[in-house]
Amino acid sequence: MESPGIFDRAARRLHRDRAFTSYGDARFLRDYMIEGIADRLAGIAREFRDVLDLGCFDAAFVPPTGSRVARLDPGYRFAAAAQGVQGDEDRLPFADHAFDLVVAAGTLDTIDDLPGALTLARRVLRPDGLFLAAFVGAGSLATLRGALRDAEGDRPGARIHPQVDVRAAGDLLMRAGFALPVADTETLTIRYASLFGLLRDLRGMAGSNVMQGRSPLRRDVLARAADLFADRADPDGRTTERLEIVFMTGWSPAPSQPKPARRGSATQSLANALRPPTPSD
Repeated sequence: MESPGIFDRAARRLHRDRAFTSYGDARFLRDYMIEGIADRLAGIAREFRDVLDLGCFDAAFVPPTGSRVARLDPGYRFAAAAQGVQGDEDRLPFADHAFDLVVAAGTLDTIDDLPGALTLARRVLRPDGLFLAAFVGAGSLATLRGALRDAEGDRPGARIHPQVDVRAAGDLLMRAGFALPVADTETLTIRYASLFGLLRDLRGMAGSNVMQGRSPLRRDVLARAADLFADRADPDGRTTERLEIVFMTGWSPAPSQPKPARRGSATQSLANALRPPTPSD
């Protein structure tokens, strides 16, 4: 029997299906992630024949020229529109070593078994295959989080799910067996005239609460949160919110990849390397 996790898989799928019709108005976040992934991919001079787009949404990710692409999304409507497969990132229905490139933009932060999902992503990659991902990380939505917490008083509910920081992301890549792992972060700043504009965008991008045991916000709490959000506004009346986007890069291990030097193989000590030069040097 599967133990209950943090996230409700059924709610996650339902929220994505509900977001399908309005996603075009809230796609700016994933577009930002895809742009960052494309920038990282552009610096890699190699051919990718088979590509997997995990959490494909509206299939906006454009694979490298000449490659074949398979797409997967947790939501039925996104998967069907992209002519892809409906499924979860930690339960991949693909054979091992099927792809040269796996891209995951915008969904890895709402799965229970992130280490397992990363391990599966590595397994479906061929040797020396590339994994590129982006998701909303720790420190995001601090303004919204604070307004909701203060509005609910002494016993606030869990409204925003736990978030992974950049250091943990790098550790997870290593734990999943990726070679040459890199994790970095970029900040996306957005500004809203009201709390309701932010909530509308979150719903539109299927980014609202899908945690187990969630409870609806009472109207009086929502009204207080809206006032508190407005109290944090800049002089122009708009409130600033920030999203920390974590990018992950890793390679499926292969013999041809560079390896770290064997411990103790250095020919010069660190002390000597840091020693200031003498006049005779």
